[in-house]
Amino acid sequence: MLSRNKVLISVMLLLIMVSFVNLEEAEALDLAEFGSRALSRGDEGIDVAVLQQKLKQLNYYQGNLDGIYGGGTVEAVKKFQRDNKLQVDGVFGQSSFDKLPELQADLNYNISRDDIILLARIIHGEARGEDFKGKVAVGSVILNRIKSNHFPNSIRDVILQKGQFSSLMDGQANYYPGEEELQAARAALLGYDPTMGSIYFYNPDIATNTAWISQRNFVTRIGGHVFLR
Repeated sequence: MLSRNKVLISVMLLLIMVSFVNLEEAEALDLAEFGSRALSRGDEGIDVAVLQQKLKQLNYYQGNLDGIYGGGTVEAVKKFQRDNKLQVDGVFGQSSFDKLPELQADLNYNISRDDIILLARIIHGEARGEDFKGKVAVGSVILNRIKSNHFPNSIRDVILQKGQFSSLMDGQANYYPGEEELQAARAALLGYDPTMGSIYFYNPDIATNTAWISQRNFVTRIGGHVFLR
């Protein structure tokens, strides 16, 4: 009973603290440094996801917004360069950025500011100590669950589903997320998914109940977490 009460208190604190969001904190979601580096094959990150989305809006890119600069992105960039009479090398450098029209980068989900903060909080709680890619990966799992028929269909309901996230039980999700966690949430919402569709993750160094793992398909390991379908 004590453990259950602790979880309920943690959840209540999380929901209460989400409501204290001001405009400056919300604007932190738009601080991705898109255009600060040349992008080429093999790069990945939120800026790649933003580029893919912009190229998709211009009907050059047809793939998923996965934040990975692969062959599909290279071909889309070459088409864009060719149409704009630029050097056709598949590298999105300054001359290509200069030709890119101003377009709004839209999130893949129609969600509230509170949902973004909630997502960033659980990323902070579950992926503290992980690098940016590891933080995005945790956010991606939550969003992948929304797409699945086996989980609730909203960020809030996925996060609050009983027994799913240890950071709700130990209170780590109650700490306010930093800018990197906010950017990781936004990157996941843009479609950057380094987990390749995973719906589960765990840390093999600290996990105790792992019998369920044998029934899941291994996808990848990112930092301290293993991701599965």
